[in-house]
Amino acid sequence: MEKRSNVTDFTEGNVAGKLVRFATPLFLSSLLQIVYNTVDMVIVGNKMGKVGLSAVSVGGDVLNFLTFVAMGFSNAGQVIIARMTGEGERQKIGRFIGTMFHFLTVLSVIAGTVCFILREPILRIMHTPRESFSEALGYATVCMAGLLFIYGYNAMSAVLRGMGDSLRPFLFIGIASVVNVLLDLLFVMGLGMGGAGAALGTVISQGLSFLGCAAYVIKNRERYGIELKTGEFLRPDGGMLGDLVKLGVPMAIKNASISFSKLFVNSWINSYGVAVSAFAGVANKLASIANLISNSFNAAGATMVGQNIGARKYGRIKRIVLSVYGVTVTAAAVLSAAILIFPRQIYGFFTSDGDVIDIGIRFLPIAVLLFFGSAARSGMNALINGSGNYKVNFATAILDGIVLRIGLALLFGLAFNMRETGFWLGDALAGYTPLWIGIVFYLGGWWKRGKE
Repeated sequence: MEKRSNVTDFTEGNVAGKLVRFATPLFLSSLLQIVYNTVDMVIVGNKMGKVGLSAVSVGGDVLNFLTFVAMGFSNAGQVIIARMTGEGERQKIGRFIGTMFHFLTVLSVIAGTVCFILREPILRIMHTPRESFSEALGYATVCMAGLLFIYGYNAMSAVLRGMGDSLRPFLFIGIASVVNVLLDLLFVMGLGMGGAGAALGTVISQGLSFLGCAAYVIKNRERYGIELKTGEFLRPDGGMLGDLVKLGVPMAIKNASISFSKLFVNSWINSYGVAVSAFAGVANKLASIANLISNSFNAAGATMVGQNIGARKYGRIKRIVLSVYGVTVTAAAVLSAAILIFPRQIYGFFTSDGDVIDIGIRFLPIAVLLFFGSAARSGMNALINGSGNYKVNFATAILDGIVLRIGLALLFGLAFNMRETGFWLGDALAGYTPLWIGIVFYLGGWWKRGKE
């Protein structure tokens, strides 16, 4: 009897309905991943106060920077797999999977080793407050040591999502989230391991997600119509590696440069004191809530765009982009209303420190800018990423991630002497960059040419 396929065809049927069904598990997966660091912050913050909150904030920034590099190449792999699926060339996917895993394994070892050696200078460059330096060091050290698991899970998720399966990654990350909470309570509250204990719980949980997801794919490879050979993981295909690197480098630069610019911005923010550093972690969580909605529908939209360009069904692209915007703009409006009406209650979930909450009240207008900026770039990022056009991805990476994000932060923070508020404002305004680039890209019709 022929086994049921787990692959979803996005080239037919209702666009909005398929987008929501595919994006919902992506959203829930992203939400659970945010729970990882949020639980760390809540537990460590309640156990150790603002010193612990600052440590997890700084350590989380370092982890995010390292993770975003993996996400760039994983997202590129997802787009390539979606294009292969749309073009009806599924027989190539197994060989591409082996090539991608080989590359990301080597990358994780190199990145983890270099950052482990330089971990103290990195934290000093970030102006980590003296009071929280040792705890931030412990958090960052453990995360660097477990980088292979984090890269592996991102790669496995990309494989499944490229073929239209977003449910299984959600199920595995859901199990890991429960394990993470239990381990945080054990390591931090029970054993008093502080920041290092919180990071250990995160790494172990990510490892379980990776191994569980990998075992499922290997066991059910026939349902995905792929053939996996051990040799392909050891000997990457040169042509496929070239395609992955050509598209993955701009995506990794875009992700990493945005993360790097945030590290740069937060390094200045940290210099304004431990209370500001503590609220920076809360601010990052608020931004990440909006981003997880935007990124989930962006990722879903990119897969749908990739399949439809591969199948040359260009008429569906506009409907995909507009459907992404319909969800993300609505979410931005709801989040803005919530933070404006209940600011102290929302901040109080993270901390009871009055100084930190007062900083948060001044942050409210920037929070609204962040929410709508996240929505503004969602649809156009889906188009740019899904098209596989590495040149436009690279231009977006440089302008959004480095030139405007750092430039505007320095302009408002230092030149206009707005201090931490100016740095936050510049970062928020730079987030609208993909919207303007994407409009020109769409109207010019270059997306039809894909990677060429």
